[in-house]
Amino acid sequence: MKKIVIAAWMLTVSVSLFAQKKVQDAINRKAEEIEQKMIEWRRHIHENPELSNREVKTGEFIAEHLKSLGLDVQTGVAHTGVVGILKGGKPGPVVALRADMDALPVTERVDLPFKSTVKAQYNGIESGVMHACGHDTHVAIQMAVAEVLASVKKDLPGTVKFIFQPAEEGAPPGEEGGAKLMVKEGVLKNPDVQAVFGLHISSGLPVGTIGYKEGGILAAADRFVIKVKGVQSHGSAPWAGVDPVFVSAQIINGLQGIISRQTELTKEAAVISVGLIRGGVRNNIIPEEVEMIGTIRTLDIEMQDKIHANMRRVVTNIAESMGATAEIEITKFVPVTYNNVDLTRKMLPTLQRVAGSDHVINLNASTGGEDFSFFANEVPGFFYRLGGLPATHKEGDYIPSHHTPDFYIDESGLILGVKAMANITVDYLFMNK
Repeated sequence: MKKIVIAAWMLTVSVSLFAQKKVQDAINRKAEEIEQKMIEWRRHIHENPELSNREVKTGEFIAEHLKSLGLDVQTGVAHTGVVGILKGGKPGPVVALRADMDALPVTERVDLPFKSTVKAQYNGIESGVMHACGHDTHVAIQMAVAEVLASVKKDLPGTVKFIFQPAEEGAPPGEEGGAKLMVKEGVLKNPDVQAVFGLHISSGLPVGTIGYKEGGILAAADRFVIKVKGVQSHGSAPWAGVDPVFVSAQIINGLQGIISRQTELTKEAAVISVGLIRGGVRNNIIPEEVEMIGTIRTLDIEMQDKIHANMRRVVTNIAESMGATAEIEITKFVPVTYNNVDLTRKMLPTLQRVAGSDHVINLNASTGGEDFSFFANEVPGFFYRLGGLPATHKEGDYIPSHHTPDFYIDESGLILGVKAMANITVDYLFMNK
């Protein structure tokens, strides 16, 4: 009797593996078939970028595609977000895939036929708008994954929830948005998600490669605003007032001293950067007030708290020592992006099968931040990087960073993103059915 039970179990496993392999082969073929269509989607989105919480046309473009595939589609999620639900033909778990939709206030310099010429107001300043972080590729990849998985719908043991998220770069001041608002509105519920996956294109990782890390992969990101108040005077007589521009310069130096002299960098990396400084109206007037806005990146909660305390002390005391006053406001923006260790280990063989073991790289943690962390704080999450650096790149050549006017992605790497995400989804569903 025992042998019969074992034989029956082995037959069931064999049939399941055969069914899984059949679906894997089908989605890989479908991915190849729609590669060019995906690239066209990406170029359309790149040429028509929209800032955070303003992704109206992008959302409409996505929703139309998902509806054409027969998915249940929700729009207006967290302002402009879109959610598509694909119900497989067999019972099983619910897995979520996430792609972010927003662009940045950056004026594009890359000479492309689909270069962005869009302009908009951001923080009261007119700027070009550009997909300078690659979110256009994330959207196009996920649209392709939706089409690929819809083609094998009847064989899927479970449900896939496609989350197209606005405002990953942060909602405008005074607004809610991004993954935090999506979670608040219940995007991981009804049906309840068991795991969430996401990817991010990388301009510095070679095409054909995937990077991952167990545990903390991306830093917590906090926003700070410093207002320095002095005494206005004529530019020819700075001694008649208190110059907040000069005080601000000393504060910036003091902030960097916190990192270089007061933070244990052998424990974890940390960064303080001032991204905006403004004050004054003309060349010969020393202004009354200067405002600075910046970011703090940390990978350790205790270090985060210590840096916040040190910043408050340094800002206040430097200003006071020079006859000025200063206020600092720190807002916690996103927590550390944490890859569930068990989930990462289970899905790693899938990435290695799809990309080849030699092309799957174990990365160090990055001080970049990602609000995917809000999803991964609710359910087990796995977030990985996809290579976008051209194969023609030579060692020592300049690699434009994300968030810059020269940011560039090689589209030949997008097909791997589709295959990786589709296969991770299918393998997870079969593992947990």
